[in-house]
Amino acid sequence: MTGAHDDEASKAAACRPAHRRSASRTRTALRAAAAFRFGKYGYEGTSVRDIAGDVGVDAALVYRYFGSKEALFNDVTGTGKIFEPLLREPVETIPDWLCALLLGAPKDGDFPHPVMSVLRSSGRDEAVARLRADFTEVFTKGLASRLGGPDADLRAELLAAWMLGTSLMRTEIRPPALLAAPDAALERYLRAGIEVLLGPAPQPGEETPEAGKGQCDTEEH
Repeated sequence: MTGAHDDEASKAAACRPAHRRSASRTRTALRAAAAFRFGKYGYEGTSVRDIAGDVGVDAALVYRYFGSKEALFNDVTGTGKIFEPLLREPVETIPDWLCALLLGAPKDGDFPHPVMSVLRSSGRDEAVARLRADFTEVFTKGLASRLGGPDADLRAELLAAWMLGTSLMRTEIRPPALLAAPDAALERYLRAGIEVLLGPAPQPGEETPEAGKGQCDTEEH
């Protein structure tokens, strides 16, 4: 009986996310909140305390992770910069990273989406070209090279579309189900879609792997 209990405890410990991953999620959520705050209020009108409050952490954590308000501003300026951690984040933690980014936007107030801010800040053709260049550099080239396998560039771009579409729906279009969904429920569905795109789709005639087989529960405790 004791041996079985020890085996279960060992398995649970192996599946439990590391503390580093929790810190990564918090850092990513802070980036998202900062991007929305700076987009609406600008640098002077945004406080570190407000950004931290959106994520539910102490302001001291912002200084710990980013050093200063100016450093955080520089970190999230431009659509490309906020996605750059995807080029360093371990592939197996990308679902955590993307979910933290999507769920890190402020829940109260009318905050313009950072992509919409770019589209409104310059001519349409110039803005679209800038966004295309940013997404191509990070997703089509950088992330795709890390995913590997068939259709890696397409899967990487679909991840960008999945992320951007969900984010715009929540902050700009605001349909009732997305607005009312608890974060835990929303993350469950987001994670399922993200994890499918991280690996190549089965070819015609191939069997689809059993969902969740051999995978650890990645929820934080």
